[in-house]
Amino acid sequence: MAHGLTCSSYPAFFSRLPPLRESPRRHAVVQCGTSLSTTRVSETEASPAESSTVVQGGTAPLVHALQSTASQDVSCFHFPGHNRGKSAPTSLSKLIGSGAFLHDLPELPELDDLFSPKGVILDAQRRAAELFGSFKTWFLVNGTTCGIQASVMATCSPGDYLILPRNCHISVVSALVLSGAVPKYIIPEYNSGWDIAGGITPLQVDKAVKELEEDGKKIGAVLVTSPTYHGICSNVQGIVCVCHMRGIPVIVDEAHGAHFRFHDNLPSTAIEQGADLAVQSTHKVLCSLTQSSMLHLAGDLVDVDKVSQCLQVLQSSSPSYLLLSSLDAARAQLSENKHIFDEPLAIASKTKDRLRIIPGISVLDLTCFASDFPAIDPFRITLSTSDLHLSGYEADDILYEDHQIVSELVGTQAVTFAVNLGTRLQDLQKLVQCTKRLSEKYFFANRSTFRKENHVCSPLEKISVHLTPREAFFTKKRKVRIEDSLGEICGELICPYPPGIPVLIPGEVVTQDSLSYLINFRNQGMRISGAADAELNFILVCNL
Repeated sequence: MAHGLTCSSYPAFFSRLPPLRESPRRHAVVQCGTSLSTTRVSETEASPAESSTVVQGGTAPLVHALQSTASQDVSCFHFPGHNRGKSAPTSLSKLIGSGAFLHDLPELPELDDLFSPKGVILDAQRRAAELFGSFKTWFLVNGTTCGIQASVMATCSPGDYLILPRNCHISVVSALVLSGAVPKYIIPEYNSGWDIAGGITPLQVDKAVKELEEDGKKIGAVLVTSPTYHGICSNVQGIVCVCHMRGIPVIVDEAHGAHFRFHDNLPSTAIEQGADLAVQSTHKVLCSLTQSSMLHLAGDLVDVDKVSQCLQVLQSSSPSYLLLSSLDAARAQLSENKHIFDEPLAIASKTKDRLRIIPGISVLDLTCFASDFPAIDPFRITLSTSDLHLSGYEADDILYEDHQIVSELVGTQAVTFAVNLGTRLQDLQKLVQCTKRLSEKYFFANRSTFRKENHVCSPLEKISVHLTPREAFFTKKRKVRIEDSLGEICGELICPYPPGIPVLIPGEVVTQDSLSYLINFRNQGMRISGAADAELNFILVCNL
């Protein structure tokens, strides 16, 4: 990755972007016109006197403090009510063990304060910032969702515009409701044969920025989802250059990319490419507990204190130290094993090669998209069984019911399997063998059968926004049959989960494309998580 990249000759910029990789890895310095955005010196380096008081070495300070506190022989008169496991529910204690209750402690003085850390939490977060390459890192106990919400609230005031991909996660929609920001959607490239949306490009962002500038609108931030749930990465560096030359901060929903920094054969991270805020689900490919995440900040466009204030509003005032310590432990695990991803990468690559040669099976890669996306996560294996005359749901059911293979994500046309640090070679070998059996049963038996092209109409096209998500959220609603909803203003978030990409967002007009997609989805027996009617017989619309 080039440092000091100049974009003053902007029109020619997109054709000469450098490769998104550098070694040794450190932050990108992206210069756009006369505006220079650089990452600041890390907190540990900035405050040597203060950092000298914290634990040194390769240990996990928060884990050590939790262990030390739990081992004390004390009479406890504090919460939680199970009193360090003494009155733990028997059924749950048998399930997760007494140790979990023993270490389920509150904010005792020696365990520090998440909202105003000065001890072991501060030390743990600083170590994470150093490892992940940020100026500051916050631990999150309300998942990546609260990190996305805090990032939007810290950069967008009510009425400001947030430029974002229409295939954003539902957490971004909730951030729009909380912040009062107005969405400016970018429609990502969509592959109807796979029913999968890709990333967004710098040119699309530049176009959106110019349209808002011409209308005199104030832009609070640009938000990018990279990688997507299927592992498709956008050119964050190019988007950063478009934005920073105008002083616009870039937020990256990097929930599925927390592992990128830890192997040269993985895509570049958002922070390495110059992003201002990146939110990562440390529990996905990495090994912290579910619901624990990290928010990373670099550059000087975003107010650090404002982010902290927003997190204090959004995070629980009684954070789980089991979640916090799991983040510290995951960081220590990475610090202590520099080659931790060598084997998972090798077996994932070999598995894809073996799957590609199975008749009737297709493997998602960058050639499935016309846009020049820079990378796809090698740890995501997405298969299409369309040539076997099987939908993604049908293939997933067979693999689970007949072979006990559990996927990460299933769609109308494809099934996605996530490889992580705990994936075993025998599990991937089983996936290959069982996929071969699918091929033998459904492809060879039906080779002479006419194959009907099964392309899904994109629900993301022709978006018509009548109200902002916040306005729609607080507007009175009424129920209508879904078949009668065409032209109505949607009053709820209608979102197949996973992958958590909304088909209709509050404030959008129900179009024929979105209606057809949802009815087709319902007719396949799928349910919608979070909608008033999970079976989609009716939906909520705004009562205007």
